[in-house]
Amino acid sequence: MSTIQVGNIVQLTVKKVLKDGYLLTNQSTDIYLDCNQSDDIYTVGDLVEVFLYHNDKDQINATTKLPHVRFSVFDWAEVVGVNQKLGVFVNIGAPNEILVSVDDLPKYRSAWPIAGDQLYVTLKRDKRNRLLAEPVKEADFEGNWDQAPDSLFNQDIKGRVFRSGKEGAVLISEQGYRGFIHHSERKREPRVGEWVEGRVIKVKQDGSLNVSLLPRKLEAQAHDADMIMTYLKEHGGEMPFDNQTDPDKIRHTFQISKAAFKRAIGKLYKDQLIRQEDGKTILIDKHEKG
Repeated sequence: MSTIQVGNIVQLTVKKVLKDGYLLTNQSTDIYLDCNQSDDIYTVGDLVEVFLYHNDKDQINATTKLPHVRFSVFDWAEVVGVNQKLGVFVNIGAPNEILVSVDDLPKYRSAWPIAGDQLYVTLKRDKRNRLLAEPVKEADFEGNWDQAPDSLFNQDIKGRVFRSGKEGAVLISEQGYRGFIHHSERKREPRVGEWVEGRVIKVKQDGSLNVSLLPRKLEAQAHDADMIMTYLKEHGGEMPFDNQTDPDKIRHTFQISKAAFKRAIGKLYKDQLIRQEDGKTILIDKHEKG
């Protein structure tokens, strides 16, 4: 006999054809199947495979449109909404959006996914028999990671974050490799479910990767130089920073290290765009160059 619980995929028999759907049964419980939840037409006695879910009135209904996420079957599900008190809602291919509980999300809200991100989830039920989606844990992957080749060193890599914390984040790459992003190799904490692009800075003996989300030095130098130029132009052509400025003040203002600041300043010097005096960096007027 089929178990009538939300989240189950079961085979039920058509007991009655209704005006707007069907009454299905497992001989002990009747379940409603709306016409909109099936692409086929059935007659009494037909056996129908359906997914069971709660409708808006908290009643168990059926759909023949089977979700791609199931119990013990992980798959990517797009985040479609965020509720700061409850968690986030994902689309698993079922009629209703499914909640990922706040208990299964990062402690820091800045690392929560936003609409459009994707979480790698499976299904579970809570104590009240409500259907929830549960994100993957690293233990679920233990021994199942693909082994990355040494040739990936210093290569660009893309992937989706599935764990994020203050010490670092873990991503699943396009190729199925595990990549760890140390907190020093990012400018901000990435969101769980966020698609990120970085580069491989180490291929470890176990086949996993260390990944940096920071740009390569030359790319970063150009970006940081542009950022400093913008700052100068927005502040009357000068700023109270030079190569001797305290690193914390530099990081607080520009969110870059002092070493990165000095590299950017060096580029601007080379391009004859700035000069430094009395603890300040000053934008050189075009007439000064002549």
